[in-house]
Amino acid sequence: MFDTVVKQVIFLFTNPILLACISSWFCAQFVKTVIAVLYGRIRSLTELLESLIWKTGGMPSSHSALVSSLATVIAFRNGIDSDIFVLTFCFFMITIRDALGVRRSSGIQAKKINEIGKSLTDKEILEYKAIKEVNGHTPMEVTIGCFLGFFIGLAYSVF
Repeated sequence: MFDTVVKQVIFLFTNPILLACISSWFCAQFVKTVIAVLYGRIRSLTELLESLIWKTGGMPSSHSALVSSLATVIAFRNGIDSDIFVLTFCFFMITIRDALGVRRSSGIQAKKINEIGKSLTDKEILEYKAIKEVNGHTPMEVTIGCFLGFFIGLAYSVF
């Protein structure tokens, strides 16, 4: 029993689909962090680690890279006529739509609300606590993320 569990865990962490997803996400986060460092947007080790691991928004989109690599590897392993690819492609489309639309719009709205709140606080009309500004992505950030994920997925499919 224990041997079976160990074999399954080893299979999971050597699975090319999972490895492609993790690699594409990490590569996108790494590139995003390097760009932030070059532009002087990272001022501490904490910000550096947060950017490497979890920060959303920016170039390239790690969400797009992950779902693109997932769809690519599954397309090569199971074919584009497989049910699992269709499911993955739908997941890809929802994720891309969310990155471009909902999350981006919410972030823009939150930024404007925070500006209005700050203005009202400065005029001593009311005390306002800023809301979180969720960063969405520009079309270019999503496109570059998709290309990055595609090529990483391709590498895991071919080699």
